[in-house]
Amino acid sequence: MNKNTFKNKLSDSSLATPPSFIRAILKATESDDLISFAGGLPNPVSFPMEDLKESSIRIIDTYGSKVFQYSQTAGLPQLREYIAHRLHQNQGMEICADEIIITTGSQQALDLIGKVLINKGDDIVLEEPGYLGAIQAFSQYQPTFHAIPLEADGMNPEKLEKVLKACSLESHPVKFAYTVPNFQNPSGLTYSQEKREKMLSLMQKYGCILIEDDPYGDLKFDGNPYGYISKAAPSGSILLGTFSKTVTPGMRLGYMVIKDADLRLAINTAKEAADLHSNIFSQYILLDYLTHHDIEEHIEKIRRLYKKQCQTMISAMEQYFPKEVTFTRPEGGMFIWATLPEGMSSLKLFEKARENKVVFVPGNPFYTDGREANTLRLNYTNSSEDAILEGIKKIGALF
Repeated sequence: MNKNTFKNKLSDSSLATPPSFIRAILKATESDDLISFAGGLPNPVSFPMEDLKESSIRIIDTYGSKVFQYSQTAGLPQLREYIAHRLHQNQGMEICADEIIITTGSQQALDLIGKVLINKGDDIVLEEPGYLGAIQAFSQYQPTFHAIPLEADGMNPEKLEKVLKACSLESHPVKFAYTVPNFQNPSGLTYSQEKREKMLSLMQKYGCILIEDDPYGDLKFDGNPYGYISKAAPSGSILLGTFSKTVTPGMRLGYMVIKDADLRLAINTAKEAADLHSNIFSQYILLDYLTHHDIEEHIEKIRRLYKKQCQTMISAMEQYFPKEVTFTRPEGGMFIWATLPEGMSSLKLFEKARENKVVFVPGNPFYTDGREANTLRLNYTNSSEDAILEGIKKIGALF
């Protein structure tokens, strides 16, 4: 059989989806002799393994065969009620359990959004640089991307309005804008209150759906988490959350908050067609863990750990990187974004760094135009302080 036979049969949407740099990153992290600042991996010391083991046993004793049976697509009702209560308690949001859908991680939520909202050629807005998982998820539905540059405190509002206005005048208004306002991936930047209010105002003015993704909001090093942009107008937005960064990523449990009933029905139907429901055994374990332990105390421990690791990396970069290399100084989350001198390739630096047993993510996949970037992303949460110092020193020596 001709080796090209199956490639010729692939759908347009499949061919439009770029290969996953994430997959290559995760493969790289499997090497024991490698210092990896690449994958956005939580630190394994933060996983409450003994508590989860107890919950696994308890749910079988408590619920019996229910934890092994098929369940409803939207997710375990008690878990959705817990999420609604926490959103009310921490954010003052009036959300009910029926407005929440449990997903197989936030990545499935992105795929469902693309499946339900994007027709080929539709205009959508992303941040620049933007989360590469969102770029990949949306690319398979072949939209027209409009990447709005990030400033130190959020999207450039003038450029955002220019795009929204132009698309409206051409009778194909932007479908939605996707944003990660808290400790953004990959930049680590956080939106100011002024930029949050401006963005919400523009979404309402041009009838654009706001997709607010918040995987890192709980990981603010000091003080209370920032308020959601969508909190003021939840009916025109979709809020994404996850337990991957605060409990464990292996369970693959995230959630969507959708006020609009028609959109929620469409998302729920698309999910039913995709996987019937997210892992119900994991949902029972997570619910049991959350109701038997103080999650806020657990998150505070993670914050202290990540703050120390972040400070260690920043101090090392100040010491070992040349002054021409600039970088962000996040207030939380998992990433630092570095910018090299103009004309320098982060991809070439990556290849040299890998030869020296240290890896990061070159900036290229975070741009929708696939440019040769002079930027790179560094993750500090999954390395010891000694490894951070050694790895940054190695990268610094390559300059």
